[in-house]
Amino acid sequence: MKTKAYESAVLINAALDDEQIENTISHINDLLVNNGADVKEIDRWGRKRLAYMVKKSKIGFYTIFRFDAPTNIIAKLERLYVLDEQILRHLTIELDSDAVEQLEKNKLNSLPVAETEPAAKVVEAVPEAAVEEETKEKE
Repeated sequence: MKTKAYESAVLINAALDDEQIENTISHINDLLVNNGADVKEIDRWGRKRLAYMVKKSKIGFYTIFRFDAPTNIIAKLERLYVLDEQILRHLTIELDSDAVEQLEKNKLNSLPVAETEPAAKVVEAVPEAAVEEETKEKE
């Protein structure tokens, strides 16, 4: 079966303990993995204040799942979202090739320099005289 790239944004009730939020996230992840999805990334944005109340909550815990999956998994995932009372809102979209490419570029740009550059580093040489002058000025 052909797989497609998806992104699913989930808003979890922030009134829960951190452990309960992690259990909800792992439950979603388990559903995806057990049904043949390849979870690429789970991006936890954390607790954020909402612009308006959602199911009597002013704060929500945002989590973004990026995964490759067969199309039949999405119906199971949406059903889980609707039945779980701790999930306030959700949105799942299919990513086209341009979006996947842009996400990869953004991921590479956000990496620290040491991870993106080759092993050999260019170190700028500082003349010893300049270092000595700096230490004398401080004294």
